[in-house]
Amino acid sequence: MNKQIPDLVTLTIITGFLAVAGNTAYTQTTDPLLADAVEQSEFPQITAQPVDQTVPVGANVVLSVQAINANGYQWLCNGTPLDGQTNNAIVIQNAGISDVGLYFCEVFNGDQAVPTRTASVEVETTAGAATADVTAAYATSASALSSSAMPAGASAASIPAGGPIIVFGTPYPGGGSKGSCPGPYAGYVVYMKPASRGWGWTPISGVAHTATDTNRTDTKVEYVGNYGDYGCAQTNVTINPTYSTAYRFTIYFTNNVPTSTNYPIVLTGFNP
Repeated sequence: MNKQIPDLVTLTIITGFLAVAGNTAYTQTTDPLLADAVEQSEFPQITAQPVDQTVPVGANVVLSVQAINANGYQWLCNGTPLDGQTNNAIVIQNAGISDVGLYFCEVFNGDQAVPTRTASVEVETTAGAATADVTAAYATSASALSSSAMPAGASAASIPAGGPIIVFGTPYPGGGSKGSCPGPYAGYVVYMKPASRGWGWTPISGVAHTATDTNRTDTKVEYVGNYGDYGCAQTNVTINPTYSTAYRFTIYFTNNVPTSTNYPIVLTGFNP
């Protein structure tokens, strides 16, 4: 069984006891829990964590971890170990909707294990993208291509790049409450880009700017600009005027959290 670092309460109690005692004889304990607590050099030390990624569908994704005192790695997606992914980096080639998820790595030194932070992998595509992977994903979420997500008279095939963008992210089951909107919630999905890709989505001037959950009617949608402007509404938000140069979005689930690992949001009036 892999050993995990003792929890902070245990470490606090142990540290406090040793400090008060002030007697090195107490460190010569045979208690296994205390022995693990004072032998922290046995554990790997993570020096660089995996970073969240949002990429166009079909692009490659690289997640990596740097650690010292490590001799083994195991990557997991949504809590499931990935076969053969036992290096310090994982490369997802030609990323599709099925690759969207929450990734982290267990870093080993023998039977001692330390987990990295969880990094989200999201993919985005325009409504007119013609790939089998995207078509299959839309088939399971048909409303993402409903007429309400497109300009009047448009079809999926006619949407140009820069038209409606569908971004797929993974719901996180974590309850809480935040003001009057979203208010109490059971979970959420955060749609964002890393700083290397612009932090968020940039608005196109002269058009309406909206973010819409086309799958459910009981959710709250929130936007946050990189200059601090903010808004929230049920199912759909409109940003008017746009003060910021980039925007991130969150869908809050006020009731049950979907089990899907690739939940979409539709953005109109933004560049991919």
